[in-house]
Amino acid sequence: MKKIVLFASGSGSNVENIVRYFQENNSSVIASVVLTNKSDAKVIDRCNRLNISCLYFNKNAFYKTNVIRDLLINTKPDLIILAGFLWKMPENIIQDFPTKIINIHPALLPKYGGKGMYGNNVHKAVKENNEPETGITIHYVNENYDEGAIIFQAKTPVFENDSVAEIAVKVHKLEYEHFPRTIKKLLFDN
Repeated sequence: MKKIVLFASGSGSNVENIVRYFQENNSSVIASVVLTNKSDAKVIDRCNRLNISCLYFNKNAFYKTNVIRDLLINTKPDLIILAGFLWKMPENIIQDFPTKIINIHPALLPKYGGKGMYGNNVHKAVKENNEPETGITIHYVNENYDEGAIIFQAKTPVFENDSVAEIAVKVHKLEYEHFPRTIKKLLFDN
């Protein structure tokens, strides 16, 4: 049995998609816990519906104590997945889990990455710069926002008349299609 731990800050649609993917494919992958940095995040409701443990932590617990680090060490995850998690991972966690922490970014890195570049901020920048395409990047997490080694990218065209919302829909479709498959590949092909 492979164990994954997921981090999320928002609605948790990618968390739910990943969990359901592995449940529906009778896979030997279990989501041990979902961790969130927002006490009112919608991901908590999703976890309750999915019967998955979800824990909230604050900035102090994450950056000034070893509570989360110790939880991860005790859980012994095969992969730590950032699925819409907006805080930078502490260096001690990155050091303890080299090449075991991955993130999904809603653009084709290295473009439109970095602090503050998430969700509609990214899609708006893509639109404003008249990019002919956008997509997703799944990458390893290092000490800098969105600069870890790229694992996988998928592209979608951006048309001149696409709204920011339409761009977001295209990118979410790529996330839902490719994120679980990439996780499965990392867990079983390495």
